[in-house]
Amino acid sequence: MLVCVCVCLSVCVCACVSLCVCVSVRVCVCVSLSLKVQSGQMSKGSVVLAYSGGLDTSCILLWLKEQGYEVIAYLANIGQDEDFDAARKKAETLGAKKVFIEDLRSEFVQEFIWPAVQANAVYEDRYLLGTSIARPCIARRQVQIAQREGAQYVSHGATGKGNDQVRFELTCYALYPQVQILAPWRIPEFYNRFRGRTDLMEYAEKHGIPVPVTPKAPWSMDANLMHISYESGVLENPKNHAPPDLYQMTKNPEDSPNEPDLLEIHFTRGVPVKVTHVKEGTCKETPLEIFCYLNEIGGKHGVGRIDIVENRFIGMKSRGIYETPGGTILLHAHLDIETFTMDREVRKIKQSLGIKFSELIYNGFWYSPECEFVRHCIDKSQENVEGRVQLSVFKGQVYILGRESPKSLYNEELVSMDVQGDYDPCDASGFIRINAVRSVKAV
Repeated sequence: MLVCVCVCLSVCVCACVSLCVCVSVRVCVCVSLSLKVQSGQMSKGSVVLAYSGGLDTSCILLWLKEQGYEVIAYLANIGQDEDFDAARKKAETLGAKKVFIEDLRSEFVQEFIWPAVQANAVYEDRYLLGTSIARPCIARRQVQIAQREGAQYVSHGATGKGNDQVRFELTCYALYPQVQILAPWRIPEFYNRFRGRTDLMEYAEKHGIPVPVTPKAPWSMDANLMHISYESGVLENPKNHAPPDLYQMTKNPEDSPNEPDLLEIHFTRGVPVKVTHVKEGTCKETPLEIFCYLNEIGGKHGVGRIDIVENRFIGMKSRGIYETPGGTILLHAHLDIETFTMDREVRKIKQSLGIKFSELIYNGFWYSPECEFVRHCIDKSQENVEGRVQLSVFKGQVYILGRESPKSLYNEELVSMDVQGDYDPCDASGFIRINAVRSVKAV
């Protein structure tokens, strides 16, 4: 039997490829393939890009399109000072297929910042994890958009030397195991073309991408409700002092008001539920309002500035400058009410869990089994952490003034030097001698 196959391939104006196969045995099969063409090549698929509107991700958006991807730009509003309408227009101008701007501020506070407050989460004794804790919040919504839009790729602008690449991608894999990740700063074709911020700025200028960064002030900045971080450029030399105009969230303590702000913070289960300005009577009760107000008061007095060298998860040290005004106020207040209401031995264990929790957040393991376990343990420890803390915010410092709680473990009569109560001082002699046994050297 003679079989004749005729293949006709044509590309029409509507960018649709039509493939027709005819077989002479009275059978005709016509297959239409809707393959989109991007810049003369077939589309490689859709990618959801975590887009900030800044230099790196604007260049990445355009570069991904050059590689044949359809780009969906995703901007997370987590409290940064951003012109989101302008960012949307920029992404659309650069050729984004769709643009999603997601307001994540409330869930960022309640689901990420509040657990960190309960844990007294501080990495290496100083860093309050403002960037680290934002990444799982951002990446979670990115994955949700990718799944909803049928995108098989996600992308980000994190560098190949930093922690953020780990934080983003561990979250993505935990929540969307089938996802494929495009990390341009780990793709040779990209990083060989763009060897630094100067190359990026030249590329941006060539393609008409407006960016706020100039060669005179090339440090990198990351902002959200929790903090602002600064790194790169002139800050890479650890002995260089931060330029005076670098700080955007806090005043120089020397220039702050000469009168303190007195606040009362009410905690329930280790979470702030109400903040009152003692003199003005201002009261905030929703999570987002509480945190924004504490940022305002703390920033006004220059609270929460640190300049540190930290240990990155990938094995190198880096210099970072951070402003965390509201978080710093809450750390002082929560530590105080927690000590007031929590059993000593429970607090010792909880303190070690807080250190582990901080490491897990910093290293990107928010959605790991061990981090979930630690969060549950810390939350359990906060059942009796309830009460009010009065404090003063003044000239870069937070001063605790007093506290009260219906769950207090403090016994005023027992500790009084004027009242003996049920405590017999003679019992201390035996207690001391027993504890001295292991310290006595053998003769």
